Amino acid sequence: DAMRKVHQFTIMSAPTMGQAAAAVALSDPRAEEAVQSMRQSYDERRRLIVDGLNSIGLTTFEPQGAFYAFPNVAISGMDEDTFAWTLLDEEKVAVVPGTAFGAAGKDYVRISYATSTEKLEQALERLHSFIRRHG
Repeated sequence: DAMRKVHQFTIMSAPTMGQAAAAVALSDPRAEEAVQSMRQSYDERRRLIVDGLNSIGLTTFEPQGAFYAFPNVAISGMDEDTFAWTLLDEEKVAVVPGTAFGAAGKDYVRISYATSTEKLEQALERLHSFIRRHG
């Protein structure tokens, strides 16, 4: 019974120490600056990946939520699984087949842009090279 209470208190509410830390962080005037800085950084990376993918023929829509692009890879002549594995093998760029997220992901892959601009630029160069060979 004692362990049940410990377990319930652990999973049913945020720990007091975490609540106190969150209150300080949210009331700090620098918090809004940090959020704006992160938002700008993600927006710049989103623009880079969307424009870059579209420019090499991998049509993608503008992400509205998380930090993932979802380009159509049909231009390669490969299905999404083959595309993902071949891209990893040949160019060392990891993507997730769209069908991992349901049947509507056929012919799509998911690419995260939650990394540095430098790594995104390098990945786009490698994707471009890959599409020139396979597109």
